[in-house]
Amino acid sequence: MPPTTPPSSNSPARRRTKLLPLVILTPIPLTLIGIVIGQILFNAPFTATSMIGFIALAGIIVRSPILLVDFIRHTQTEQRPLRAVLLAAGAIRFKPILLTALAAMIGAVVILFDPIFQGLAISLLFGLASSTLLTVLVIPDSTS
Repeated sequence: MPPTTPPSSNSPARRRTKLLPLVILTPIPLTLIGIVIGQILFNAPFTATSMIGFIALAGIIVRSPILLVDFIRHTQTEQRPLRAVLLAAGAIRFKPILLTALAAMIGAVVILFDPIFQGLAISLLFGLASSTLLTVLVIPDSTS
């Protein structure tokens, strides 16, 4: 059996593989939108606990695009148009993504009015809300 040659460095398959980690990490900067809005709404300074919340969000929110991208990659076939796959991914994976975010947000509500951990709670609440919403909209678009 002859050895198979790997795809050339300019092939579409290789480019897609190189861009996949960037697509999966896209929601991390999107959390900053929600964090900034939350800090402004609560008139709270960006503290060390806010930064800890941002770091925690990076671990929590990265799960959502992994679910979406994995679903898209496994359901995409030549017979099924990409638009249909993307719409199905958003509709089917939305509930697990939303439940994950809601569970973390409910936990953060408990510490929202604690003077020490308020920054952490604001980061978690508003960062999760914005990145969850934007993930469901941005990730399917960036995988097309």
